[in-house]
Amino acid sequence: MESETTFIPVLSVSSGVTDIEFYKKAFGALLLWRLNNDDGTVHVAAFSIDGAMFRLHEEGNKSKSPDKAGTTTVTIALAVNDVHAVVAQAVAAGATVLSPVTDYEYGYRQADIKDPFGHLWLIEKLLNKEALDNFVK
Repeated sequence: MESETTFIPVLSVSSGVTDIEFYKKAFGALLLWRLNNDDGTVHVAAFSIDGAMFRLHEEGNKSKSPDKAGTTTVTIALAVNDVHAVVAQAVAAGATVLSPVTDYEYGYRQADIKDPFGHLWLIEKLLNKEALDNFVK
């Protein structure tokens, strides 16, 4: 079967998680499928945000959740039309604001949030491509 190359981040969550509604409420994510363990906890679940896929997977030998690891090495950037609205929606769903919505001289409007599972998200919108082009030269 032919398939195209696709980047699909897999976010580790602590074992025993049952409620993954945050992603639906915060980002309007569509749950594509979910595989549960016998006790009803999440083993793996796949989501889509406007066609961009990601998965949640319970931690195991190969990866730890940010809460267990005490840190994360990845920030997920989510480009949206209305940064203020998405951040407010995410906070209402349980996210914590790490840096408020700010317009930067390099042409982006951005905010950093932390989801209830410890993953970091950069919510952003490019406001001025010319400013970005000038900034990176």
